[in-house]
Amino acid sequence: MDLVARCTALPLAGQTLIASSFAEIPGGKGANQAVAACRAGGQVTMLGRVGDDGLASRLRNNLLANEINCSRLRTCMDTPSGIAMIAVADDGENQIVVVPGANAHVSVSDADESAQVIGEADVLLLQLEIPIDSVLHAMKIARRAGTKVVLDPAPVPERIPDALLDLDLICPNVTEAAALTQLDLGNIDDIENAARQLHDRGAQAVVITLGDAGAAFFDGQAFSIVDPFPIQAVDTTASGDAFAGALAVRWSETNRLQDAIQFGNAAGALAASRAGAQPSLAKRLEILEFMRQNSVSEIEGEQT
Repeated sequence: MDLVARCTALPLAGQTLIASSFAEIPGGKGANQAVAACRAGGQVTMLGRVGDDGLASRLRNNLLANEINCSRLRTCMDTPSGIAMIAVADDGENQIVVVPGANAHVSVSDADESAQVIGEADVLLLQLEIPIDSVLHAMKIARRAGTKVVLDPAPVPERIPDALLDLDLICPNVTEAAALTQLDLGNIDDIENAARQLHDRGAQAVVITLGDAGAAFFDGQAFSIVDPFPIQAVDTTASGDAFAGALAVRWSETNRLQDAIQFGNAAGALAASRAGAQPSLAKRLEILEFMRQNSVSEIEGEQT
């Protein structure tokens, strides 16, 4: 749960400020991506944990309201649900403190107990707000079953095991790609070098999101830029999650990664043009209509 306080300026150490507003907004990268994928047309099962506190039922019910299968969403006893305490200043700057709570208890055994669900899925979509050992184990289960693995590597850990890059697709943003590769990504050539390095280290395909510059794509053979959609950015909080969720759905449908990136770009652009995290995530028909309005008239397997 995102606990968001808005204030005129961010507090200094030891300072107390009066906030102008407060909101509790369901969040978390995994939940955001699950909602994004479901709204983009996917049939989604959420694997994870909530606590046994007062927030847990609200977080679970929010996912259920978005038609997400929560049969593998476990309750962690004597543990709070994950929260983010966020102070947002009038100029848009923020301070965030994340308390992982139940997220830190998503375990290897949780992945094992969900092995059938993972094996029957078209795509396993992962992020790093849960323990890396559990992520790696879920990836191993998916690979054995032939399920595609997509990783949004955020937040980037201090230690990056090589096995974390043994997957079908990794989709960092520029900042995350720089942290993963230890490269200064100041221009397109640098971004291409980063994409090639991630591929050489194990990723079959690499997409680096570039914000209002679109997305860079390397599939082991060719490097290209997928153009962005023009929007007036309002709040980019969940645009990366919108991109990842929509891309995963579209890739599972068409097996055409470049088409899926374009679909993800549209979902991310729509999210950035609206306020809030999950409230900004677009539905499938909205995404397709947005693409049509921006002269993407032919979308494989779809009448817009």
